Amino acid sequence: MRSIFISERRVLPFFFLLLFLFGCNKVRPAGDTGHSAGLQGKPTVVSLAPSITEMMYAIGAGKQLVGRTSACDWPREASSVPVAGAFGRPSLEVLAAIHPDLVIDVDMADKETAEKIKSLGIRLETITCRQPDDIPHALRTLGSLTGHEAEAGKLAADIEKGLAEYRKAALSGKARKKVYLEIWDDPLWTGGKGSYTSSLIAYSGAENIGDTVDKEYFEVSEEWIISKNPDIIACMYMSKASSAVEKLAARQGWSTIRAVKDGRVYDHFDNNIFLRPGPRVLEGIRQMRRIIFLDEKHAI
Repeated sequence: MRSIFISERRVLPFFFLLLFLFGCNKVRPAGDTGHSAGLQGKPTVVSLAPSITEMMYAIGAGKQLVGRTSACDWPREASSVPVAGAFGRPSLEVLAAIHPDLVIDVDMADKETAEKIKSLGIRLETITCRQPDDIPHALRTLGSLTGHEAEAGKLAADIEKGLAEYRKAALSGKARKKVYLEIWDDPLWTGGKGSYTSSLIAYSGAENIGDTVDKEYFEVSEEWIISKNPDIIACMYMSKASSAVEKLAARQGWSTIRAVKDGRVYDHFDNNIFLRPGPRVLEGIRQMRRIIFLDEKHAI
């Protein structure tokens, strides 16, 4: 068996992993509060999602962050930013104390909390992001909100160019390998049609076996996976007792699966890259292509 990609993180249970999946194709303005601007004439910001925090640093706006969630763990510089609550559960008391010019979330599920944030006189903006193609627009929007239009525009253009190259390569490739992406193993979960992970697989020039199900993420049975007979299996989590690859290969009946027979089972992925829409999307596709096309000439 083969393992690639190094990650020092232990992966949280599946329902917690989904907190890394964010949506990025529209913005909901909440109105300007008229607060004074922050650093060098730019607004101070509290990010309520790891994807937003990553994008803030990627466009050069990291120094404007005065608050983040406990799930915002990349880049490393973010660890020095005060925590303003958990993902999806911001602390109103902390927000009131920090009183930033702007709070940015990805889809506030609790509308009452959203109204309370605005009642504090704090501007609230939502940037939702679900597909790789949405990321450039999200970056440009964030650049406009934070005063980093030029940096955001350049990064967005680079990502658009990279996505176009991968899209062209995927369409011109040979017969597509079938990939099973195991997001969690107890119970077994995978990504379905329209999920961010499915899009990464498609951009990589392969076929996600979960695309036969019209759901973003769903539970599957071992029998279903065996019947699909994937060519490649990618385990997006870390096993406590042994490697995920060894644990998967030992499952009863799985020795008949093509991926297991051919030694095409992989683990030790950086889940923040593969499960979190953000500025490192091209790196996620590149790494996925490395396991699909083992020879470097195919790995653009």
